[in-house]
Amino acid sequence: MKNRFSRYLLAVALCCPNFGCSKGGSSGAADRDVGAQLKKLQAQVEELEHRAGRAEDFAALSNLQAAYGYYVDKCQWDQAADLFAKDGRIEIGKRGVYIGQDRVRAFLRHLPKFQYGQVFNHMQLQPVITLGPDGKSAKARWRVFIQAGVLHKSAQWGEGTYENEYVKENGVWKIKSLHFFVTYYIDFDKGWDKGGSAPPAPIQGLPPDKPPSIEYKTFPDVFIPPYHYKNPVTGK
Repeated sequence: MKNRFSRYLLAVALCCPNFGCSKGGSSGAADRDVGAQLKKLQAQVEELEHRAGRAEDFAALSNLQAAYGYYVDKCQWDQAADLFAKDGRIEIGKRGVYIGQDRVRAFLRHLPKFQYGQVFNHMQLQPVITLGPDGKSAKARWRVFIQAGVLHKSAQWGEGTYENEYVKENGVWKIKSLHFFVTYYIDFDKGWDKGGSAPPAPIQGLPPDKPPSIEYKTFPDVFIPPYHYKNPVTGK
């Protein structure tokens, strides 16, 4: 689709003898007028194509992250891992950083399986997506709301923030870095007024490639995950 409209406008201009011509004007002046109009139209079309492309990127990134959430819901760990770039990384809570798609896959496969009596809903809300000027990179912040439970055993609420990075490879957006900051995990029957549960512990038998990138405490302590973006009004 790229440059299709530009080529169309150019063809129309060249095929239409009256395009841009002023009555009684010299052919030289008319040619200059046509050239100026074509240049202006081409610039406008290129700007529209740029804006349309960024809108398509926004939708693609939203779908990418939403797809991740749906795969996590049903513990489809291989499907989730396929969304990562080859050098992608994942960091969930305080479990450390796993680097490379293979390590991301190994990490995810150590999480629970989807089976009878289990709920693991993973809802991602409030996206703030920032596209890089190169059109091949992006960052995004999401709020996550979790329902996790095992029949007759446990039921928890969870909440937190994603600060993620993305890369476009061969025209396809992929997850470059996924970082989930836990706000709280709390027992459903107790409620958050009783304080939070401990965040997920490191995975036994699968040490991370790097320790947690940021040390912080979960609820009832207060922590604000760093923003990747500036205030959209003040620029600060």
